[in-house]
Amino acid sequence: MSVMEISHRSKDFEPILESAENGIRELLNVPENYRILFLQGGASLQFSMIPINFLKTSADYVITGAWGEKAVKEAKKCGNVNVIFSTKETNYKSVPEQDELNFSQNPDYIHYCSNETIDGVEFKYDLDGKGIPVICDASSNILSKEIDLEKYALIYAGAQKNIGPSGVTLVIIRDDLLEKVPANQFSMLDYRAIAKNDSMLNTPNTWGIYLISLVCEWLKNKGGVKAMQKINEEKAKILYDAIDSSDGFYSGHAEKEARSLMNVTFRLPNEDLEKQFVTEATANGFDGIKGHRSVGGIRASIYNAFPQEGCEALIEFMRDFTNKNG
Repeated sequence: MSVMEISHRSKDFEPILESAENGIRELLNVPENYRILFLQGGASLQFSMIPINFLKTSADYVITGAWGEKAVKEAKKCGNVNVIFSTKETNYKSVPEQDELNFSQNPDYIHYCSNETIDGVEFKYDLDGKGIPVICDASSNILSKEIDLEKYALIYAGAQKNIGPSGVTLVIIRDDLLEKVPANQFSMLDYRAIAKNDSMLNTPNTWGIYLISLVCEWLKNKGGVKAMQKINEEKAKILYDAIDSSDGFYSGHAEKEARSLMNVTFRLPNEDLEKQFVTEATANGFDGIKGHRSVGGIRASIYNAFPQEGCEALIEFMRDFTNKNG
């Protein structure tokens, strides 16, 4: 039978779940005092699930893009939220330096998104909460580079960028935070109950978890996260170099210090040229190149599975387009 058919309670599924968990633990060097959970509901459910479990007095939020905004909107339904830093007024082109963050007095946690896909900005450091629990939405850059997991109390990520197929959400949570889950919590929103049942409080996405185990093997064969980070840096560099050397025909959205390795966002001289660029790019086999509808422009997403050859082909197309329309 296919993995889609076998029971999640069967002895056949046990090693699949174990392989996926061990793969994540090895690739990210997850310490023993953290639990690895496979949930459903996407990263968006975590926007609500986190404050439902941990927002008791107040929480600090750092906003550097649309996903941070969405997280704040949900958290405010649960309690007091302090937006301690936002780059909205400057059109989400940057991320703060660590010393620019002034935390509130004794917040329950600090939340931020490490890579904003829409605007293409990424934190180049692991945020230090200075003793305050740090919670991070790492949906779009997890497994793309090395991280210091011990800086975090909880990291969550929708699987569909770098981990596996849509329909699975990875949560890595520290034991001491698990103990803060309130008593009589709704069962399906209770991290502690989910951990106690090894991610099988109800039927998990067995097929998705199986594919995660395969992705982990693929990453290990590539040399692990450290090797993947080098590959991603090289892919992003050649794209950004092409943008910067275009004499202004292409202009990057994000400030250079905050440029994402996963989502390369840029503009052309006007919207008509951008529409033409997208149309011709699609005709030449470049799919999904159009920027998010909320910001426009161009967005080249180059997640782990995207090959460097694809970046080189896009650069060649960009140069040809410039020669014809510049």
